[in-house]
Amino acid sequence: MAAIVDGFNYVFYDLCDTRTRDWFPSPIVLLTIFPTYIYFSNTLGPALMKDRKPFKLKRVIFYYNIFQVLISAYIFYEGLLSGWLNGYDLTCQPIDMTENPLSTRMANAVWWYTVVKLIDMLDTVFFVLRKKDRQISFLHVFHHSMMPIASYIALKYFPNGHATLLGVINSLVHVVMYTYYLISGLGPKYQKYLWWKKHLTTMQLVQFGIIFIHNLSAIYQNCGYPRWISWLLCIHSLQFLYMFGNFYYVSYIKPSPKPETQNGGVNHSAGKSKLN
Repeated sequence: MAAIVDGFNYVFYDLCDTRTRDWFPSPIVLLTIFPTYIYFSNTLGPALMKDRKPFKLKRVIFYYNIFQVLISAYIFYEGLLSGWLNGYDLTCQPIDMTENPLSTRMANAVWWYTVVKLIDMLDTVFFVLRKKDRQISFLHVFHHSMMPIASYIALKYFPNGHATLLGVINSLVHVVMYTYYLISGLGPKYQKYLWWKKHLTTMQLVQFGIIFIHNLSAIYQNCGYPRWISWLLCIHSLQFLYMFGNFYYVSYIKPSPKPETQNGGVNHSAGKSKLN
């Protein structure tokens, strides 16, 4: 038992950046939230809602979408000014372990990004409470599970440097995405402004393509940034490129089956609901 405790402290404390190792979330919080989210999304939540009417959360989600747009815009702005528009090298940016004000500012931006990735899990909670179980796909749960873990690793071990471009780009994508959700929640008369729906997935694909190329460049250089992190992010981005690419193909390219009349009824493909 002592060896397990020593190993836990070594991994989750001794190896961490001294500036951020005591910041929220603690490893216990993360290790509690992650399995709870998986269990609630796939089992507990749908079971609790099975015999209940769906909740009407339009006002709650309206303010949630506004919050997401504003906080994502703030993180995007901070990420640019604390590094990516202020001296960072796009091909390979080392980690700065000093008390440099810009380094600390980037660490704060990474903290906000990590907190937002945890808050993003509410997307799934809203789907469950509104009985939109079809929206809780493997891609959805996998995405919302992996992003908090990735951002936690960045915050605790590498709170600045090359990989932070991921958070900057992702925050910009979230500004656009939650703006879409915000408009779609305003009612039918605003649907005419949502012609760019499928371009949200295109943005996701472009995002992961950029992240792959960006981290690939750091693998072939020696600027002081851990190559194993770049390898992981390359693999991570390829996973999402495949899954979002498959979603894009099925949703926008693959021909939809024609409606068939069976037993006097007509089977129609179910439309995909939004977070509104």
